[in-house]
Amino acid sequence: MSNTDTSNIVKTNDFREIALGRRSVKVYDPTVKISREEMTEMLTEATRAPSSINLQPWRFLVIDSPEGKATLAPLASFNQRQVETSSAVIAVFGDLNNFDNFEQIFGEAVELGYMPKEVKEMQQEKVAAHFAVLDPVVNKETVLIDGGLVSMQFMLVARAHGYDTNAIGGYDKDKIAEAFGLEKDRYVPVMLISMGKGVNEGHPSTRLPIDQIAQWK
Repeated sequence: MSNTDTSNIVKTNDFREIALGRRSVKVYDPTVKISREEMTEMLTEATRAPSSINLQPWRFLVIDSPEGKATLAPLASFNQRQVETSSAVIAVFGDLNNFDNFEQIFGEAVELGYMPKEVKEMQQEKVAAHFAVLDPVVNKETVLIDGGLVSMQFMLVARAHGYDTNAIGGYDKDKIAEAFGLEKDRYVPVMLISMGKGVNEGHPSTRLPIDQIAQWK
């Protein structure tokens, strides 16, 4: 899928503009289609987010085809405008079997000189023992936290690339994995993120004052 109209896409490296200018935008210009190459670039940048033991449990389902959107639509009935007008909706999942990728992640770290082989082997033994007795509830909580971290980073990355996003929690989490052929018991839904070029800048919103929500001790 290639861009059809990118004349109004403005990239920025100004972090203040990225962070403070981000708003939840729910209606997009349907003529703007994000290429899969640029989507890959944005996802790559987003996955620089931190995760527990660096096991990177996030998994992304990029729903950008008419068929994919048709499958998603009945599962996100309160968010039809986002689904219909977005360039893509990213369904973020957490993989409960994330330890399966330990060898790939830490093996590459050894190859690149980021970590001595002995440290990797010691870590592998400890982490394997940890997962052998890990409470499934704690595992789920952890992948949800990690999924939230990468989701926020993705929305900021999208803003830097000139696109708008909206985080969506109102969808059928019990059905979405199976609807797209994923193992329901393995992949935990985190959120949907609609994205595209907004037809407006979104509504400003207020925030609680810091002296109400933060304490110094």
